[in-house]
Amino acid sequence: MATLYSQAENNIRKTFALIFVFALVIIFLGWLFGQIFDSSFFVYCAVFISIIMSFSSYWYSDKIVLKTTGAEPIEKQDNPELYRLVENLCISAGLPMPKIYILNEAQPNAFATGRDANHAAIAVTQGLLARLERVELEGVIAHELSHIRNRDILLETVAVVLAGSISILSDFFLRSGMRGSQDRENNNPILIIIGILAAILAPLAANLLKLAIGREREFLADASGALLTRYPEGLARALEKISSDPNTMEHTNSAVAHLYISSPFRREQGETWLVKLFMTHPPVEERIAALRGMRLTEREEDNLIETYNK
Repeated sequence: MATLYSQAENNIRKTFALIFVFALVIIFLGWLFGQIFDSSFFVYCAVFISIIMSFSSYWYSDKIVLKTTGAEPIEKQDNPELYRLVENLCISAGLPMPKIYILNEAQPNAFATGRDANHAAIAVTQGLLARLERVELEGVIAHELSHIRNRDILLETVAVVLAGSISILSDFFLRSGMRGSQDRENNNPILIIIGILAAILAPLAANLLKLAIGREREFLADASGALLTRYPEGLARALEKISSDPNTMEHTNSAVAHLYISSPFRREQGETWLVKLFMTHPPVEERIAALRGMRLTEREEDNLIETYNK
């Protein structure tokens, strides 16, 4: 299972590459609007914001996510059974105990966040605890612990903050530039059109990248979570119950939707390539079929994980 552990190092490199690329996009937007409206303000603003967002996305993205979702921390005495379940799986996975959070939501769902295994958190909804049997809950927790072990949580959580910052900054540049253009003459209309398109397309591309990262990691977390419990059927049954539950999430938004084990938006479904492009998760039917088809030797398990790692 050496390949599984190399996944963590690979995701660290991907995370810093992602931060670098997003910082370049922010600076490019600032430079472009600076050229269009002949103002160095946009460049200075972009450089400052890219530095602040790069720093905060690494160190504080988990706190931002937990605050956004309304998750509340619990201690062992608050739910001893859940605490012991997580603790036993952490021992099996060789992971330190993460902080545990509860979301006061009827929909069964869960997510993990944090920058590394020593600063990780798992959040589960009240609906998840109420609806799932122990083996099913164990499968969900193993899935989230796999995200922690593979460092998916850092990559996916950083993507939330960076994609959101590009969206906010694009809107700020666009509004500021349009107001400033009213006081200037001889603005090049072609450059203005290019700037408007860049301000619209940059956040769209950032969000598509964020969604692609989330979808890619779900299959790996399913596979490695099932290997941790040695009972793929538990997670498969849990995904069936989670995806079929009609309850909606009261405190969530599209920025963090890809972090959950299953999409919190119940209308997200479809088979066309365009619909799948904007989905936060792979189709649940494909994930369940993959889990129920797991009859692998140890060599095949390593090859499967290595394939998802590429």
